[in-house]
Amino acid sequence: MQEELLIGLVSISDRASGGVYEDKGIPALQEWFGAALASPWRMETRLIPDEQARIEQTLIELCDVAGCHLVLTTGGTGPAPRDVTPEATLAVAHKVMPGFGEQMRQISLAFVPTAILSRQVGAIRQHARGQSLILNLPGQPKSIRETLEGVKDADGTQRVPGIFAAVPYCLDLIGGPWVETRESVVKAFRPKSAIRPTG
Repeated sequence: MQEELLIGLVSISDRASGGVYEDKGIPALQEWFGAALASPWRMETRLIPDEQARIEQTLIELCDVAGCHLVLTTGGTGPAPRDVTPEATLAVAHKVMPGFGEQMRQISLAFVPTAILSRQVGAIRQHARGQSLILNLPGQPKSIRETLEGVKDADGTQRVPGIFAAVPYCLDLIGGPWVETRESVVKAFRPKSAIRPTG
């Protein structure tokens, strides 16, 4: 039986966590994964304020205790004083994966010049249960989808690859489950040498 991918989804917002407005990050991610993943998955969700200690605690809990293979955050990646998601992510990380942040900014720059203000990072946390990939995503549903899927021309040609194309192979390399995607949404890229585990 195929191992299930466990995804931690963390929406970081003072106002949404305080009930001032409805969180849109987690529902957007739930919908996207429902459309994009062809292999078994389930999720753990958290809605928390922009407080670095709380973010760090939540990331550690989702990785070390819940055993999430992949943890995605939304919100808190700009230059404002309360934007501390990247700091919290790096504080709990053992390896930084700079390519994810670089690519997220490249994707967003295709839409808005203010993408250079984003400080999103990708990192790996090691723990007793294995390793987890942590990625900081934007807060807006449209930007979340663009970041994951990339930029396509009107004829469907991929102009700028989305970050999720590389996530399944990254999970392979850190001991996570084999993840399959629906190519109509996003095509996972693996080198020809990648071997699917049996059993």
